[in-house]
Amino acid sequence: MTTHAPPSNEPVGRLLGWLGLRNSQGGAREEERGPPGSSVTRDLVREARHQLVGAIGSFLLDHDLDVTATNLLIAHSAFSGINPRLARQIALRAETGEGISQQWLDELAQQEPIQPDHAELDRMVARLESNLETFQTNTKAARNATSEYGTKLEEHVSDLEQVQKTGELVSHLADIAKVMLERTRHAEEEMRKSEDEARSLRRSLARAKRDAEIDYLTGLPNRRAFEVLLERHYEEARAACEPLSVAFCDIDKFKEVNDTHGHEAGDRVIKLIADTLAHISNDHCHVARHGGEEFVMLFRGLPPSEAAAKLDQAREALANRRLINRKTDEPFGQITFSGGVADVFGFGDARAALKAADDALYRAKESGRNRIELAGL
Repeated sequence: MTTHAPPSNEPVGRLLGWLGLRNSQGGAREEERGPPGSSVTRDLVREARHQLVGAIGSFLLDHDLDVTATNLLIAHSAFSGINPRLARQIALRAETGEGISQQWLDELAQQEPIQPDHAELDRMVARLESNLETFQTNTKAARNATSEYGTKLEEHVSDLEQVQKTGELVSHLADIAKVMLERTRHAEEEMRKSEDEARSLRRSLARAKRDAEIDYLTGLPNRRAFEVLLERHYEEARAACEPLSVAFCDIDKFKEVNDTHGHEAGDRVIKLIADTLAHISNDHCHVARHGGEEFVMLFRGLPPSEAAAKLDQAREALANRRLINRKTDEPFGQITFSGGVADVFGFGDARAALKAADDALYRAKESGRNRIELAGL
């Protein structure tokens, strides 16, 4: 692996521009965080940004990687703490003799799709829903008004036709009124169709939003849905002074299952773990598929020790089973998972707690797998 000197200010400055961050030479680090908006807080934020960009720049230069949007997104996801699993994969690869190459990074991007920030997408969906609702309301109002106008016009046409000994002018006016009435009824029908189409589109949009939050293989909420759930329970539990624990779980030696039995059998194992974890979930315990063979859980109202005990019971029950591949009648052997549990309020924020739970999971893997570890504060 080629070693490079630390990146100069020029490439770091360019990286800052690409990432939408401002470059800062930074001042002396303050040990105490000031109130929001204070100079101490701003200095800490600038220093954190500077360190993040420096890490991204060093990663790309040290491994002779192309400066592309995909590589920048992967590096940012790994080093900012957005994707702990991705960071662990990169760290493990860097420790091997093969090192990190552009080809490996491209393969990683295909296997581990990087989740973009969905904030703008959510705003666009909200605007679309609002516009649809406004359109449907206006169309309904216009259709009602047209219907009332058509009814009145129809009454006048009837009055004109019933007038005895009408002259040619009145007869002509009646003909014009008939044409207007016909066109009004046609417009009313078209607006009714538009109203129905808007209603159908809103239902389709609601279904699409639900589908975007469900993992297609397991039927569990996906990572995006879990992040929304975590944010909501974080605020509610903090306001109610309730404990809140988070856990990462990962299937042990899953690659061996795929290599020995095939990916279809591997998918069945993933669904088995999903069902095992879903069995212990309820209104205060939520499970989601985080990606690949990794799952994430949220325990509302349980401290980390109790959450770990509950998760360990599920782990032990699964480990005691002996599973057979029904398609080949070959035994899977022992299927197990490892986990790490963290106290959400024991760290600076929810993301830091997720990182701590992932670190605890990594310790469980290093300690022999098939075990649950508690994160240290």
